Amino acid sequence: MSFKLARALYDWVLGLAEKPYASQALCGLSFAESSFFPIPPDVLLMPLCLGARKKAIWFATLCTVSSVIGGIAGYAIGYWLWWKAGGSEFSTLAQFFFTYVPGFSQEVFYEIQGLYNQYSFWIVFTAGFTPLPYKLITISSGAFGIAFLPFVVASLVGRAGRFYLVALLLYFFGPSMKVLIDKYFNLLASLFVALLIGGFLVLGFLK
Repeated sequence: MSFKLARALYDWVLGLAEKPYASQALCGLSFAESSFFPIPPDVLLMPLCLGARKKAIWFATLCTVSSVIGGIAGYAIGYWLWWKAGGSEFSTLAQFFFTYVPGFSQEVFYEIQGLYNQYSFWIVFTAGFTPLPYKLITISSGAFGIAFLPFVVASLVGRAGRFYLVALLLYFFGPSMKVLIDKYFNLLASLFVALLIGGFLVLGFLK
Protein backbone atom coordinates (compact mmCIF):
# COMPACT_ATOMS: atom_id res chain seq x y z
CA MET A 1 0.00 0.00 0.00
CA SER A 2 1.35 3.42 -0.97
CA PHE A 3 1.93 6.13 1.63
CA LYS A 4 -0.56 8.40 -0.13
CA LEU A 5 -3.32 5.78 0.02
CA ALA A 6 -2.53 4.94 3.65
CA ARG A 7 -2.69 8.63 4.55
CA ALA A 8 -6.00 9.05 2.74
CA LEU A 9 -7.48 6.10 4.64
CA TYR A 10 -6.13 7.50 7.92
CA ASP A 11 -7.73 10.91 7.29
CA TRP A 12 -11.02 9.28 6.27
CA VAL A 13 -11.14 7.25 9.47
CA LEU A 14 -10.27 10.31 11.55
CA GLY A 15 -13.10 12.22 9.88
CA LEU A 16 -15.60 9.61 11.04
CA ALA A 17 -15.28 11.00 14.58
CA GLU A 18 -17.39 13.99 13.50
CA LYS A 19 -20.23 11.88 12.11
CA PRO A 20 -23.46 11.10 14.01
CA TYR A 21 -22.82 7.38 13.43
CA ALA A 22 -19.30 7.52 14.89
CA SER A 23 -19.95 4.75 17.46
CA GLN A 24 -21.19 2.39 14.75
CA ALA A 25 -18.19 3.33 12.62
CA LEU A 26 -15.90 2.47 15.54
CA CYS A 27 -17.48 -0.99 15.77
CA GLY A 28 -17.17 -1.53 12.03
CA LEU A 29 -13.56 -0.36 11.95
CA SER A 30 -12.59 -2.52 14.95
CA PHE A 31 -14.18 -5.55 13.31
CA ALA A 32 -12.59 -4.96 9.90
CA GLU A 33 -9.10 -4.22 11.24
CA SER A 34 -9.01 -7.68 12.80
CA SER A 35 -9.08 -9.38 9.41
CA PHE A 36 -8.20 -7.04 6.53
CA PHE A 37 -8.42 -3.25 7.09
CA PRO A 38 -5.02 -1.54 7.50
CA ILE A 39 -5.90 1.38 9.82
CA PRO A 40 -6.10 0.54 13.57
CA PRO A 41 -9.24 1.56 15.49
CA ASP A 42 -7.20 3.71 17.89
CA VAL A 43 -7.29 6.42 15.20
CA LEU A 44 -11.04 6.77 15.76
CA LEU A 45 -11.12 5.70 19.41
CA MET A 46 -8.92 8.58 20.57
CA PRO A 47 -10.94 11.52 19.21
CA LEU A 48 -14.18 9.90 20.37
CA CYS A 49 -12.79 9.56 23.91
CA LEU A 50 -11.59 13.16 23.86
CA GLY A 51 -14.91 14.42 22.53
CA ALA A 52 -16.93 12.61 25.21
CA ARG A 53 -14.56 11.64 28.00
CA LYS A 54 -17.34 10.29 30.23
CA LYS A 55 -18.01 7.68 27.53
CA ALA A 56 -14.36 6.66 27.15
CA ILE A 57 -14.84 3.26 28.82
CA TRP A 58 -17.93 2.60 26.70
CA PHE A 59 -16.00 3.37 23.52
CA ALA A 60 -13.20 1.06 24.64
CA THR A 61 -15.75 -1.67 25.31
CA LEU A 62 -17.27 -1.28 21.84
CA CYS A 63 -13.79 -1.39 20.37
CA THR A 64 -12.80 -4.50 22.31
CA VAL A 65 -15.93 -6.54 21.64
CA SER A 66 -16.02 -5.66 17.94
CA SER A 67 -12.33 -6.38 17.52
CA VAL A 68 -12.55 -9.80 19.17
CA ILE A 69 -15.58 -10.69 17.04
CA GLY A 70 -13.59 -9.55 14.01
CA GLY A 71 -10.72 -11.70 15.21
CA ILE A 72 -13.03 -14.71 15.32
CA ALA A 73 -14.07 -13.89 11.75
CA GLY A 74 -10.39 -13.77 10.81
CA TYR A 75 -9.86 -17.13 12.51
CA ALA A 76 -12.77 -18.54 10.46
CA ILE A 77 -11.21 -17.20 7.25
CA GLY A 78 -7.97 -18.97 8.08
CA TYR A 79 -9.64 -22.19 9.19
CA TRP A 80 -12.14 -22.59 6.36
CA LEU A 81 -10.92 -20.55 3.40
CA TRP A 82 -7.13 -20.27 3.54
CA TRP A 83 -6.14 -23.57 1.95
CA LYS A 84 -7.14 -25.45 -1.17
CA ALA A 85 -8.62 -28.91 -0.74
CA GLY A 86 -5.99 -31.06 0.88
CA GLY A 87 -4.56 -28.23 2.96
CA SER A 88 -1.13 -27.95 1.32
CA GLU A 89 -1.62 -25.06 -1.14
CA PHE A 90 -2.85 -21.52 -0.59
CA SER A 91 -6.33 -20.73 -1.84
CA THR A 92 -7.23 -17.92 -4.24
CA LEU A 93 -8.36 -15.86 -1.24
CA ALA A 94 -5.00 -16.34 0.45
CA GLN A 95 -3.19 -15.24 -2.70
CA PHE A 96 -5.42 -12.14 -2.78
CA PHE A 97 -4.42 -11.28 0.79
CA PHE A 98 -0.72 -11.79 0.02
CA THR A 99 -1.03 -9.42 -2.93
CA TYR A 100 -3.27 -6.65 -1.66
CA VAL A 101 -3.52 -6.65 2.16
CA PRO A 102 -0.63 -4.91 3.95
CA GLY A 103 1.38 -7.09 6.31
CA PHE A 104 0.69 -10.38 4.56
CA SER A 105 3.35 -12.43 2.79
CA GLN A 106 4.02 -16.14 2.51
CA GLU A 107 7.40 -15.75 4.22
CA VAL A 108 5.96 -13.94 7.24
CA PHE A 109 3.08 -16.39 7.35
CA TYR A 110 5.40 -19.36 7.80
CA GLU A 111 7.56 -17.46 10.29
CA ILE A 112 4.46 -17.00 12.44
CA GLN A 113 3.86 -20.74 12.33
CA GLY A 114 7.23 -21.19 14.04
CA LEU A 115 6.30 -18.65 16.70
CA TYR A 116 3.03 -20.48 17.36
CA ASN A 117 4.95 -23.65 18.09
CA GLN A 118 6.66 -21.87 20.98
CA TYR A 119 4.38 -19.06 22.12
CA SER A 120 0.85 -19.74 20.85
CA PHE A 121 -1.00 -17.80 23.60
CA TRP A 122 1.59 -15.07 23.88
CA ILE A 123 1.89 -14.34 20.17
CA VAL A 124 -1.88 -13.78 19.97
CA PHE A 125 -1.88 -11.64 23.11
CA THR A 126 1.11 -9.60 21.91
CA ALA A 127 -0.49 -8.92 18.54
CA GLY A 128 -3.73 -7.97 20.30
CA PHE A 129 -2.05 -5.48 22.59
CA THR A 130 0.78 -4.06 20.49
CA PRO A 131 0.89 -2.53 16.99
CA LEU A 132 1.81 -5.91 15.46
CA PRO A 133 -0.63 -6.76 12.62
CA TYR A 134 -3.44 -8.45 14.56
CA LYS A 135 -5.17 -9.51 11.33
CA LEU A 136 -2.16 -11.60 10.37
CA ILE A 137 -2.36 -13.42 13.69
CA THR A 138 -6.12 -14.02 13.61
CA ILE A 139 -6.10 -15.54 10.13
CA SER A 140 -2.95 -17.59 10.66
CA SER A 141 -4.38 -18.89 13.96
CA GLY A 142 -7.23 -20.44 12.04
CA ALA A 143 -5.05 -21.58 9.17
CA PHE A 144 -2.67 -23.43 11.49
CA GLY A 145 -5.43 -24.84 13.68
CA ILE A 146 -4.52 -23.05 16.92
CA ALA A 147 -6.89 -24.08 19.72
CA PHE A 148 -9.92 -21.80 19.48
CA LEU A 149 -10.63 -21.08 23.15
CA PRO A 150 -7.07 -19.98 24.04
CA PHE A 151 -7.11 -17.86 20.89
CA VAL A 152 -10.29 -16.06 22.02
CA VAL A 153 -8.99 -15.58 25.57
CA ALA A 154 -5.65 -14.20 24.34
CA SER A 155 -7.44 -11.90 21.89
CA LEU A 156 -9.82 -10.62 24.56
CA VAL A 157 -7.04 -9.93 27.06
CA GLY A 158 -4.79 -8.28 24.50
CA ARG A 159 -7.43 -6.15 22.82
CA ALA A 160 -9.04 -5.08 26.10
CA GLY A 161 -5.67 -4.20 27.57
CA ARG A 162 -4.83 -2.01 24.60
CA PHE A 163 -8.11 -0.16 24.16
CA TYR A 164 -8.90 0.35 27.85
CA LEU A 165 -5.39 1.67 28.42
CA VAL A 166 -5.85 4.26 25.68
CA ALA A 167 -9.33 5.20 26.93
CA LEU A 168 -8.26 5.54 30.56
CA LEU A 169 -5.23 7.66 29.71
CA LEU A 170 -7.38 10.02 27.68
CA TYR A 171 -10.10 10.06 30.37
CA PHE A 172 -7.72 11.09 33.12
CA PHE A 173 -5.23 13.26 31.26
CA GLY A 174 -7.14 14.60 28.25
CA PRO A 175 -5.77 16.06 25.01
CA SER A 176 -2.17 16.34 26.24
CA MET A 177 -2.03 12.56 26.55
CA LYS A 178 -3.10 12.08 22.92
CA VAL A 179 0.19 13.59 21.74
CA LEU A 180 2.17 11.17 23.90
CA ILE A 181 0.08 8.18 22.81
CA ASP A 182 0.54 9.07 19.14
CA LYS A 183 4.28 9.41 19.62
CA TYR A 184 5.19 6.66 22.09
CA PHE A 185 2.39 4.07 22.16
CA ASN A 186 4.30 1.51 20.09
CA LEU A 187 7.28 1.71 22.45
CA LEU A 188 5.19 1.67 25.63
CA ALA A 189 3.04 -1.24 24.46
CA SER A 190 6.07 -3.31 23.51
CA LEU A 191 7.73 -2.53 26.85
CA PHE A 192 4.58 -3.48 28.75
CA VAL A 193 4.35 -6.85 26.99
CA ALA A 194 8.04 -7.54 27.56
CA LEU A 195 7.67 -6.81 31.29
CA LEU A 196 4.51 -8.91 31.56
CA ILE A 197 6.04 -11.94 29.84
CA GLY A 198 9.22 -11.46 31.84
CA GLY A 199 7.19 -11.50 35.04
CA PHE A 200 5.58 -14.81 34.14
CA LEU A 201 8.96 -16.29 33.24
CA VAL A 202 10.34 -15.22 36.62
CA LEU A 203 7.36 -16.76 38.42
CA GLY A 204 7.87 -19.99 36.48
CA PHE A 205 11.55 -20.02 37.42
CA LEU A 206 10.80 -19.43 41.10
CA LYS A 207 8.39 -22.38 41.11
